[in-house]
Amino acid sequence: MTEERRYGVEQLATLGGVTRRTVRFYVQEGLLPPPLGLGRGDHYTQDHLERLILVRELQERGLTIAQIRSELERPSGSAAPDASWLKVPRESWSRVHLMPGVELNVSGDIRLPPPSKLIELAEWCRRNFPTTEEETE
Repeated sequence: MTEERRYGVEQLATLGGVTRRTVRFYVQEGLLPPPLGLGRGDHYTQDHLERLILVRELQERGLTIAQIRSELERPSGSAAPDASWLKVPRESWSRVHLMPGVELNVSGDIRLPPPSKLIELAEWCRRNFPTTEEETE
């Protein structure tokens, strides 16, 4: 059994002839499925690349984002493409690393505090959440 080829966002963008920002925009707009995996382990597959190339070709033909989405949802031939991922509600979140083991997750609907306040929060966390080494001393 051969392992499927994996691409990082930079490699996918290069192979698809677009920018990383465009790849992320297409995912946000539901034109590309989100990457597989989480965090640093997220990756794209050959299916993502083929879909990206198709989206780019449709856009180059002058179709709008809405028209491309409709085109992708439309059944081709007798079998409809699996577009179930298009109907999954998505949310945007910001993740702020405060210290090892402590993160702040903020919904995209809420504005992050200024950096000075985040630094204060990180310092508070360091004072109030002892690390494992500190607990054993």
